[in-house]
Amino acid sequence: MLGGIEVGLITIFLGLYGLTNNRNAVKMLMSLTVVNTGVILLFISIAYKPGGSVPIIREGTNMVDPLPHTFMLTSIVVNLATLALGLALVLYLYREYETLDVRAMWEGSDD
Repeated sequence: MLGGIEVGLITIFLGLYGLTNNRNAVKMLMSLTVVNTGVILLFISIAYKPGGSVPIIREGTNMVDPLPHTFMLTSIVVNLATLALGLALVLYLYREYETLDVRAMWEGSDD
């Protein structure tokens, strides 16, 4: 059975595969979001402790470190801002080149 670390790594590699093998700019942004989701899952899975308690409660010695969870919450916010900026850029490029194919945009930029 796969754990969170393995699923996180698989998700990262699937996103990287989509990023390198897509020509569509929107699909590339979606792949970038999949990579970020995999990173979040990986970090949260690494920080997980079975039977761990919340660090606010002072009972027990097996406490979960809240720092990775905080960083991943920040990562979600940064990903949202990056996605919004990327979609705005894709909209601008579509209006300029009338295509979402990044290779066609690259070839059309020589004119």
